[in-house]
Amino acid sequence: MLRVIGAGLPRTGTMTLKHALETLLGAPCHHMSEVFGHLDTHPAGFLAAARGAATEWDSLLDGYAAAVDWPASAFYAELAEAYPDAVVVLSRRDGFDTWWRSCNDTIFTGMDTDDTATPEWTAMIAAIWEKTFPGADRTDRDAVEAAYGAYHERVRATVPAERLVEFTTGAGWEPLCAALGLPVPDEPFPYLNTTREWHERTGAVPPGGIGAE
Repeated sequence: MLRVIGAGLPRTGTMTLKHALETLLGAPCHHMSEVFGHLDTHPAGFLAAARGAATEWDSLLDGYAAAVDWPASAFYAELAEAYPDAVVVLSRRDGFDTWWRSCNDTIFTGMDTDDTATPEWTAMIAAIWEKTFPGADRTDRDAVEAAYGAYHERVRATVPAERLVEFTTGAGWEPLCAALGLPVPDEPFPYLNTTREWHERTGAVPPGGIGAE
């Protein structure tokens, strides 16, 4: 049963948010990183959902108390309807330029071309992209920028203000704890999966070869 639904796009601190929510809720949080461990079921499940199939969210997200990042965040509206008591968290960067640069330096470099890129995986990525940024080609910066703005406005128009937490990078524990009615943990807020860490982990460039964002 989800208690928190992430509506934020990838590269908006979603790995940090995943770990923060796991600390607060004491249970796993779904994230794209989880899909790699469920390649037999999750790509097919999210692809079917993106194509309009009726989805048993309790089954697909069994064992998770929260879900952030793609692919789940693309279904924030469906999940908000399925879990009416869940808080919706819209994680954001400080602007489109920062987000675009971070994506192009990391996930866009191999999102549908690496070793996981089975036809099913590639179809899932394409479907999630189109659901999030309808009509915007991934190489067309201006089109993506317009779709990016429209996406955020769509979230705000869909989710009632009393359920929505707009969470900017660096906001810390307080907004999440206030929304969930939980005490602030006596430990530093995590800060994970920066661009530098992403490249050091994947080996795509020499460690420290690009900026830290």
